[in-house]
Amino acid sequence: MRIRSLGVIDDAVVELSPGFTAVTGETGAGKTMVVTSLGLLLGGRADPALVRIGAKAAVVEGRIVMRPDAPAAVRAEEAGAELDDGALLISRTVSAEGRSRAHVGGRSVPVGLLAELADDLVAVHGQTDQQGLLRPARQRQALDRYAGDAVAVPLEKYGSAYRRLRAVAVELEEITTRARERAQEADLLRFGLDEIAAVEPVAGEDVELAAEAERLGHAEALASAAQLAHAALAGNPEDPEAIDANMLVAGAHRALESVRSHDPALGALAERIGELGILLTDVAGELAGYADDLDADPLRLAAVEERRAALTQLTRKYGSEGTVDAVLEWAEQGSARLLELDGDDERIAELTAERDGLRSELSQLAQALTDARVEAATRFAAAVTEELASLAMPHARVTIDIRQTEDPEGVEVDGRTVAYGPSGADEVELLLAPHPGAQPRPIAKGASGGELSRVMLAVEVVFAGSDPVPTYLFDEVDAGVGGKAAVEVGRRLAKLAKSAQVVVVTHLPQVAAFADRQLLVEKTNDGSVTRSGVTVLEGEARIRELSRMLAGHEDSVSARAHAEELLAAARADA
Repeated sequence: MRIRSLGVIDDAVVELSPGFTAVTGETGAGKTMVVTSLGLLLGGRADPALVRIGAKAAVVEGRIVMRPDAPAAVRAEEAGAELDDGALLISRTVSAEGRSRAHVGGRSVPVGLLAELADDLVAVHGQTDQQGLLRPARQRQALDRYAGDAVAVPLEKYGSAYRRLRAVAVELEEITTRARERAQEADLLRFGLDEIAAVEPVAGEDVELAAEAERLGHAEALASAAQLAHAALAGNPEDPEAIDANMLVAGAHRALESVRSHDPALGALAERIGELGILLTDVAGELAGYADDLDADPLRLAAVEERRAALTQLTRKYGSEGTVDAVLEWAEQGSARLLELDGDDERIAELTAERDGLRSELSQLAQALTDARVEAATRFAAAVTEELASLAMPHARVTIDIRQTEDPEGVEVDGRTVAYGPSGADEVELLLAPHPGAQPRPIAKGASGGELSRVMLAVEVVFAGSDPVPTYLFDEVDAGVGGKAAVEVGRRLAKLAKSAQVVVVTHLPQVAAFADRQLLVEKTNDGSVTRSGVTVLEGEARIRELSRMLAGHEDSVSARAHAEELLAAARADA
């Protein structure tokens, strides 16, 4: 990682070992900024207060090596990112005004994508997470993850049945509690459908009637116009001397016919005039027929207007577009809805039967979950107890209490009716008996401060072994541990680092000595500006830092000898 303008860090490069990296330094030197930087790369909250005073923005860049088929790589490529020689480049910028930007593989991405990638990249085990592990809900999640497919498979089936049962219960409650409203809705639908059925509208009828009403209302004017047009085209029988269009066209045709043999072009025009005469004759005939057929019947007009009024009443009530077609569409939808409402009794019977079947299925799945968790709890507790023996708590014993809460409205599990939720019917709690004869109690109450740190570290180490992520970050979870127990803490973390990358922020030299690489976060002050840098410690520099951690200053001869002894013992142990 490269960190710029973040807190007390001006510009630093943090190069982590593939194995075990220990981050050390004086209190207040900025070790927490290393953890914060990693948190920003993983989509953590952007706090503008983290930006170094005088800087416009804080920037954290990371280079993460991974396989091309790793889940994080696949998800990043789906977002348009590209791997750079087998590594994914991630950057996060936080401005002093609070704006935040993220880039993955050369592409600008939503910050939420970083949080998605984080689930497959790094498991953070810090003091905040340690407090989270004291909560029973978090302990159940940890146990489920530790159990793997043994719990995941029945839990997925259980979750599906649980969600369907909740949906069925909601629908049942809606039908039964809203019976009165649904009955009123059904009555209104029946009234409307009866009203429409009484009129018996036909699709497009309103358009046809409007045209007929327009024609009947102007029958005299239409007949007069047709007669005048006919007389103009075919002549007026009452005035034999009058000249009409047919006579004029016929005269033009005769004039051309007499000379058409002298010029083919003129003959063609004569044919067209002949066609025009035929067309005039046809139109005149249709006009005569129109005038004869036109019926100025006031009774028919009254009937049409009455029918239109009935249709208009329907369209105002049920036609959203003011048409008969819209009324018919409403009637179709209303009929379907009425069938649904009238079928409530049948639907209630169906839903009740489905609910009972789902409760039976959920009961079996909840029992399967409980059995799987009990089996995993035995293994998990044994593994944690074994870790505690290595952490100078040889007589401590961890157990996991799996219990259910009675609920008459719940599901039957192991012969009892218990409360059930999205994750089953089980409540999970870690218990600790710190010494023989002690009553197992919740770990938050059954351990002293130092014991609690060791218990939580043991839990986290065992839990981390079940995480599919390649990197683990432990942020001072060794607080309150010292002496031989501190050595064992370092040894256990070094063991974990053989199969994964481990980063530990620590004050303990016994832990730091086991690291493959030790980084020193050191604060400097030139009188006007305070800044921190990160240095890789090797050889003499590492011995001096371990001496400081042991004795408070690096020039102590005895501390130096102890530091050399710690390093030698850690290397021999490896």
